[in-house]
Amino acid sequence: MREAVNRLLDPDAVPEALPPADDELGTLVLQLRGHLAVIMPDVERTALKLPKNNIPRYCALACIGEARMKLGETLKPGPSAPVAHARRLARVLNALCDHFETLTGDQT
Repeated sequence: MREAVNRLLDPDAVPEALPPADDELGTLVLQLRGHLAVIMPDVERTALKLPKNNIPRYCALACIGEARMKLGETLKPGPSAPVAHARRLARVLNALCDHFETLTGDQT
């Protein structure tokens, strides 16, 4: 999952780096959506086992809500819209990986 995220959000990439080509971007978006479909239920199930006033629980559930919102977004017009959408999905997947690791101690 982190590898897919890093394809769009590589911390070593410079701002001038070119975004992925259209066909690669489409594949990455499908991959990100698939990863989100896998990790969201796991994070939610794990978070719901925690006490209601637990801060990591609250943060993880808020992130799941954010992921659902991003998955339901429609693309805005413009040439950079597909890349921007893909990067939003990558950022929320990255955050869910962080929550998963915090809640379970497992690496993604």
